Amino acid sequence: MPEISDSQLYKNLKEYFGYSEFRQQQKEIITAIFKGNDNLVIMPTGGGKSICYQLPATLLNGLTLVISPLIALMKDQVDGLRANGIGAAFINSSQAAEDQHAIFNAILTNEIKLLYVAPESLSQLEGILNQTTLSLIAIDEAHCISAWGHDFRPAYTQLGFLKNRFPHTPIIALTATADKATREDISKQLNLNHPTLHLSSFDRPNLSLSVRPGIDRVKKILEFVDDHPNDSGIIYCLSRKTTENLAEKLDSAGFKAKAYHAGLGHHVREQVQNEFINDQLQIVCATVAFGMGIDKSNVRWVIHYNLPKNIEGYYQEIGRAGRDGVPSETILFHSYADVVQLQQFATKSGNTEVQLAKLDRMQQYADALSCRRKVLLSYFGELPEKDCGNCDVCKHPPTFFDGTILAQKALSTIARVKQNEPLATIIDILRGAQNATILDKGFTQISTYGIGNDVSWKHWQQYIIQLINQGAIEIAFHEKNHLKLTPIAKKILFEKQTVNLAKIIEKAALKTAAKKEISVKKSTDLFERLRLLRLKLSREEEIPAYQIFSDASLKEMEQARPMTDDEFIQISGVGKKKMQDYGHDFISEIIAFHKEKNTSKKAKKEPTYITSANLFKNGLSIADIVLERKIAETTILSHLCKAYEMDKSIALEKLIDPVDLKAIEKAKTALENPNALRPYFEYFKEEMPYSTIRIGLAILSN
Repeated sequence: MPEISDSQLYKNLKEYFGYSEFRQQQKEIITAIFKGNDNLVIMPTGGGKSICYQLPATLLNGLTLVISPLIALMKDQVDGLRANGIGAAFINSSQAAEDQHAIFNAILTNEIKLLYVAPESLSQLEGILNQTTLSLIAIDEAHCISAWGHDFRPAYTQLGFLKNRFPHTPIIALTATADKATREDISKQLNLNHPTLHLSSFDRPNLSLSVRPGIDRVKKILEFVDDHPNDSGIIYCLSRKTTENLAEKLDSAGFKAKAYHAGLGHHVREQVQNEFINDQLQIVCATVAFGMGIDKSNVRWVIHYNLPKNIEGYYQEIGRAGRDGVPSETILFHSYADVVQLQQFATKSGNTEVQLAKLDRMQQYADALSCRRKVLLSYFGELPEKDCGNCDVCKHPPTFFDGTILAQKALSTIARVKQNEPLATIIDILRGAQNATILDKGFTQISTYGIGNDVSWKHWQQYIIQLINQGAIEIAFHEKNHLKLTPIAKKILFEKQTVNLAKIIEKAALKTAAKKEISVKKSTDLFERLRLLRLKLSREEEIPAYQIFSDASLKEMEQARPMTDDEFIQISGVGKKKMQDYGHDFISEIIAFHKEKNTSKKAKKEPTYITSANLFKNGLSIADIVLERKIAETTILSHLCKAYEMDKSIALEKLIDPVDLKAIEKAKTALENPNALRPYFEYFKEEMPYSTIRIGLAILSN
C-alpha cells in the first residue's frame, strides 16, 4: 500500500467531499487501510461510514470493490460519487451486456475508482478482476453475513472466498449495528486477518427519542404530520396491510404518502423509493424492507407504528433520520398487542431464545422511565454519565406519587378473577363496565367491581403497565395474555409494601410542548429559498436534491450567507466540483435575498392567505398557485377558506362537487360535534378528503 500524508488526505476530503475535518474515527480507519490492515467498522447510521472507503479509493492506484446488498443503495451511492467528481459504477444482472462491457473498459483505463456489486452478482466480475489491480475490498451492511444479526442474508455467506483469493488486499467490513457475537461472526466468516476493530459511539444526539402508548396511533400520526408539512419521513409498520391502510389515510388527509412492502411488484417498490429519494413523495409507510443503506440525508422524522423486534433493527431504522446532523425526531408507538405478535414470530424463528431475549431488551427500552438514550446506548456497551436532555423522559420527567391504593385495587381484582383474565377485562371490572364479557361472567358481583371508576380507562392501562414493569404483575402470553400475580404483588397486598407510580402526562400538554419546539425549528425565508433552488436543480439534473447539498449545508449557508467564491467554498459539504456546478446559482440566490431583505424592511407584508386569495380571484388554478407560491395544496386551500370568511366573492363553490356540499350540509345537522373536522371524516367513512370537508364547511358557514 502507498504511503499517504495527512495533507493528501485533507486535500481530497475537501476537494471531493467538501469537508475540512474528519468525523469520529474516520481518519484512524483510513490510516489503518493504508497500512494494509483488515478493518471491522461499527459506526452508526449517519456517522460517515462511506467516506472510510470512498476517500481511500480516490488515492489508490487500482480498483476499490464495494459489496452492497441492494441495487437502490448502489445506485444512490454511485450517483453521489459522480456528483462529487469521482468515477464510480455498479454492476447488476439487469444491465445489458454492452453496458457492462463499457464499465469494464472504463475500469481498465482507470476512469472508475469504485465498483459496486451485490454478492449475488460477484460471478460476473471473474474476467475483470483478473485484469485489474484490486486495491481495496469494502463490504457494506456486513451484519447481513451473520445469523446472529438482525438482517441475515444467505448470499453474504459466500464472501469468505475474497480473502483467500486476494490475501494481500485489505478488507474493510462496515455495519451500523452489531453486538459482540455478531462482530465475532462477521470476522470469522469473512476470514479477516486479525482485523482492527473500530467501534464508534452509537450516540446520535441530533435525534430526539420519544415513546408513546399505542392508542389512537393514526390520529396522533395525522396530528404530527400536520405539524411537519414540508418534512420527509418514514413510518415503519409490522404488517403489509397496515402500511397500505395508513398510507391511504394520510393520502386522504392531503399528504403525499405511499406504502412500501415486499408484496408489491418490483416496479412499484422502485417507483416509491425513487419518488421519496427525489422529494416527490413526503411519506413512506413501510415494512422493514425499506430504507437499508439509502443515503437520503434530509429525512426529518421516523415513526414506528409498532414495536420493533430488536434494538439493532430499531436503531438502524431511526438512524435513517437526520443523517445530515440536523435535529430530527423519532417516535415509537408501543402496545402489548405488538409484544404478543412479536413473541409469536420469535417462536417460529430458528433461534427462538436469542430472539426472545432481544425482544425483552426492546420492551425494556420502550417501558423506560429514565433517560432513553442511556438505555439505548447501554445495549451497545456505552455507559454515558449524563442524561441526554433530548428524549421524552428527559424533557418531561415523570412525577411519582404514592400509588399503593391504586395498585392494591388492581392486584386485588386480578386475584378475584383467579388470574384468568387479560388486562382489558381487569380495567373494565375496575371501572364498572357493563359489556357482554362482564355481564356474562358475573363480574358485577366481585367486590372490586367499579372501585376504580374515578380513573380513566387509558390511565388504568398505563398504571397496570407500570406494575408489570415493576415486577408485580406478569403477562402469561401462552394463556391468552392473562395477568398473573408475582411474589411482589403479595407484598403489596399483604405486607404494606408501598408502590410509586408515575403520573400520566396529558396529551394536550405534550402537544403544546411539541409545537413550541417546532416553532423554534422553523427555517427562515432564506433556507426555504435555498431548498427550493436545490429542488429545482435536482429536477433539472434528475438526481436527488440531497446529493446537491444536504440540509446541514443549506443551514450553514443560511447562517454564513456567503457572497463570494472564497466564502462559499468554506461551507461544509462544498467541494471543488460542487463549487463549479452550483456555486454561481446559490451565491446569486443569497445575494438576491440580501438585497430584497434590505429594500423591503419598511414595507408592510400582505398576509399570506390574502396573497393566495388574490391569485385565485385573478383566475389562477390551485395547481398554478402551488407552483407560484411553492407551498402545499392543502395550505392553499386553507388560505382560501380563511379568506372566504371575510370576502364571500371568492368562488369557493368551483372547488367542490355540489353533491359533496349537500352531503356535508346533511352531516352538519347529524353530528354531535359539527365544529371539528375529524367527525366529518369518520362520518364519510374516511372516503371524503379533509380538504373537501374544509371547503364545504367554509361555504356553509355563510
